[in-house]
Amino acid sequence: MSKRQEIEKSLRDAFEPRELEVVDDSESHRGHAGFREGGESHFNVLLRAEQFGDMSRVARHRAIHAALGPKLIAEIHALAIDVDV
Repeated sequence: MSKRQEIEKSLRDAFEPRELEVVDDSESHRGHAGFREGGESHFNVLLRAEQFGDMSRVARHRAIHAALGPKLIAEIHALAIDVDV
């Protein structure tokens, strides 16, 4: 399973989102810090789920990081998160 698929599965399992998009944006970072040949280093996540209704922006990001877990977070160089209800 690719890292993109792992991210998507973890977030679906944790939040049952009404909208989820996970994009591997690694190629646009070629030549920059953290880029790895073959990709899977930079991701953009768009996530819409009811659980985020009463959470602050920081709490939402912490919840996403917790859902992904320390092992997967350590394997990703950059994770851009667009989260809302």
